[in-house]
Amino acid sequence: MNTTSQLWLYFLLVFGIIILPGMDMAFVLGSSISGGRRAGMAAVAGIVVGGICHMIIGATGISVVLNLFPAAFNTMLFVGALYVAWIGWSMIRVKRLNAPALAASTRSMPHNFIRAMATCLLNPKAYVFMLAVFPQFVDAAHGSIWTQAAVLSLITAATQIAIYGGLTLTASRAHTALETRPDLNAWLAKTVGMVLIVAALLTLFSSIKGWHGSVS
Repeated sequence: MNTTSQLWLYFLLVFGIIILPGMDMAFVLGSSISGGRRAGMAAVAGIVVGGICHMIIGATGISVVLNLFPAAFNTMLFVGALYVAWIGWSMIRVKRLNAPALAASTRSMPHNFIRAMATCLLNPKAYVFMLAVFPQFVDAAHGSIWTQAAVLSLITAATQIAIYGGLTLTASRAHTALETRPDLNAWLAKTVGMVLIVAALLTLFSSIKGWHGSVS
């Protein structure tokens, strides 16, 4: 098993990565503002499950394959960026979030969960973490790889719940306050959509640059 000092170091690294604004945070924020607390918490749950899937990928050695074949990794980043850009564009296209639309958004918890999980699974920041950081804290000499991965996964999930859950509770208050201001609510959704598109464009640039690097 990892030592206590190693686990604390892992927690600090995870905390620093999760708290930085990115695709996952933008999706939780947009869900909470447009759909309220239930929609936001569904997004948090989807991201946590996506994070657990990342840990499984890291523990099974798929990350090694991605590291050995940069083209496959860059292709995955490219597809993920296109998906996130589509989510952002769908938020920008919102014209008016009236009361019925907000209620419908709140009821679409399974849809929000799936989209959040997909966003996390296609998040390039998560794959960089999986390739560069996660292997540093897993060592066969310290016992079962799966036991170590499970402990690290619990730390990651608890940190995600604390940070994104707190963001959801805060942003859902804005949802309640803006129920009578559908135009302003739609404007906030458009802003989050633009953030997602910018993040996607940066990822596209990174993946295209990576393809050129692997070819040369």
